[in-house]
Parts: sequence; C-alpha cells; structure tokens
Amino acid sequence: MSDQFDPKWGYATQGIRAAEPRTEEMEHSAAIFPTSSFVFHSAAEAAAVFSGDRPGNIYSRFTNPTVAAFEQRLAIMEGGAACVATSSGMAAILSTVLALCKSGDHIVTSRTLFGSTINLFNNYFGKFGVTTSYVDPCKPEEWRAACKPGTKLFFVETPTNPLMETADIAALARIAHENGALLAVDNAFLTPVLQRPLQLGADLVIHSATKYLDGQGRCIGGAIVGDSERVGKDIFGFLRTAGPTMSPFNAWVFLKGMETLELRMKAHCEKAQALAEWLGKQPQISRVFYPGLADHPQHALAKRQQSGFGGVVSFEVKGGRDAAWKLIDATKMISITANLGDTRSTITHPATTTHGRITPEARAAAGITEGLIRVAVGLENVEDLIADLQRGLK
Repeated sequence: MSDQFDPKWGYATQGIRAAEPRTEEMEHSAAIFPTSSFVFHSAAEAAAVFSGDRPGNIYSRFTNPTVAAFEQRLAIMEGGAACVATSSGMAAILSTVLALCKSGDHIVTSRTLFGSTINLFNNYFGKFGVTTSYVDPCKPEEWRAACKPGTKLFFVETPTNPLMETADIAALARIAHENGALLAVDNAFLTPVLQRPLQLGADLVIHSATKYLDGQGRCIGGAIVGDSERVGKDIFGFLRTAGPTMSPFNAWVFLKGMETLELRMKAHCEKAQALAEWLGKQPQISRVFYPGLADHPQHALAKRQQSGFGGVVSFEVKGGRDAAWKLIDATKMISITANLGDTRSTITHPATTTHGRITPEARAAAGITEGLIRVAVGLENVEDLIADLQRGLK
C-alpha cells in the first residue's frame, strides 16, 4: 500500500489521495510509465528482483508503477489486501476462474448474468471441464440446492444487468463457505462507493473498470480485489504468465476517474431515482426496474446492503420490440450504445444487444423481454433526459 493512506479517510479522499506515489520529480498528478521493461543497476539486483527476494519492476506485463497505483487505490477503497488489474472486465472473470478452478470443478452463478459472461462460462470454461449451474440470484435456497462436492465458486452480479435485481451477498457468502466454495461479486454497477462486498462476506470483487471507475467511456479495463493469497499470488501468477494486462495509460485514466467517483456515483443515483419515478407514471410503460423504488422486490435488501441504488434504470414498454425500437430511435440526445457508467446517458435494447448472443430460452429465464429497455443514466439534467424519452412515448 502507499504511504499516503489514512484508514479514517472517506471514499472521496481515498479516490483522490490513496496510493499516490511520486517520483523524484515530485509531480502533483500521477505519472504514466509507458515502458515495456525496467533496468537494473547490476546483475545481482536483477536476479534478486526476478526471484522475488527484492521488490521491483521487471516487465509491464505484470509490474508497472502506474498500474500498481491503480491496483492499490482500488484495493483500499474495496477494503481488500490485494488487487490485480486486467485488460478488461471479461479478462478479470477469465483470470479469476482459470487461476482458481480446474477441470472437474463446478460454478454456481446467476441466470441473469451479462450475455458475454454466460458465453464465457458455457462455451469456454465448459470445454475445459469446468461446469456451471444457473440459479435465481434472489433465492439463496436455489444456490444451496445447486451445490455439489466439486463446487468451487459462486459468481454473482448484484444488481443484475439489466433488471437490477439485488442478491443477498451475506447469505450467499454463508452458503458458499458452508460448501467450501468462494463467493465472487461483480461490483461494476455500484463501485465501492455504494457497495463493499468484502465487508459482507464475499471473497473476491470483480470490476469492469471500463464503467464507473473511468466514468467517461474512454478506456477498457478490469480488476479483481481480494486477499493476498488468492488474488495476490494465484490470480497475479496467472496474469504474470498469461498476460491479460492493463496498459499504463488506461490505468492512469482510471486513476483520474476515481478522483471524482464518489461525486459522480451520488449524482448518478439522484438522477436515476428521479427518472425511474417519472417512468413509473407513464401509461405506455408496464414496469420499471430500479431498486430505489419502493415497489422493487428487493428494495429493503438494497437499502440495507448498499448506500445508493445505482445509475441504471430498465423498463418495459407496451408493444414489444417494435415499441422499444421506436422509443430508442426517437431519442435525439441519449446515446444508443450498450456501454454504461459514462457521463453521457446511454440507451439499449438488451434482448438484441447485450444479451443477443444467448438463447431465447435463457433470455426468457432471465426475464429479458422484447419490450425491455435499459437506460444508464448519465450526468445530464434530468429534465432533458425526460424530454428526450418523451419523444418516443408520444
């Protein structure tokens, strides 16, 4: 960890000041180290660093000062002992499973996963002998029933994408540990500002840094946070060998993004709440999915384990795909793109984009209908977002 850290600091201060190394140039903003390798003063020093007897940088595939600063800052904010940064959020999931699981192991996960994650589990981990069972994210009894002697990992996104269902992290952690498994929580939607899974019993936290940690849709990256053994040794060892590495420039962008993380997350929550409440009053909309609404099935749980409800709102329009596409196409300001966590609000049709590559049966089981629309609420004025969506509701 950086010397510049006080455990009493709040999240805003941590995002700005934690892990703030300076070179002999005494720069005020974090430096970028765009180098592939590092030199040594002697052969003996090189041998000591390569063997691990002495700390130091070797090769930017697995040691780089800028990337290390990002890892240290995120570990501090999540309350973990170690963090490994990766080239993307999907690379973070890949690294976690390949480092911690082997042929014959079993994963229990939510059937409402992001489409690419489902494909990764089914099409790639499956062919190496790692099997996956899918259960309801909000029913802990299904997670318990799905456990087998070889169950090694529970993996859950909470809130889920795109229906914003909330899983009980503490309950899933107890069930996983009773069965000798680890619990990994994808925290990309909420960030450590709004939810800290490790404090609730999770073993690993997964991030797509591409989303809110960046905050402006500029770079791709991912991260895993956890203990010094599984993350600091096992997952780091996989990254060192296999190389799904975060670039120094991207790490620098994420560091800068984290400086405004608390301010942005609070603003996203406030604007998403206002938009969800307005959507709930529109006769053309049959249902709104947002944990901040009192009628959300997991509203009480979300209120208990989170400090905010996030910036993503999904809703179903009457009329199925035709009505959904017409609404999306009628917008003039909101960006039609599947990314989220940006200052700019985005809108997408999950059934044909983020979840378009999974089977119709899997989409139906996950509750993703043809009339479902997801809006990732940015930082624009809510009145302007409402006016843009009204065009498609007329």
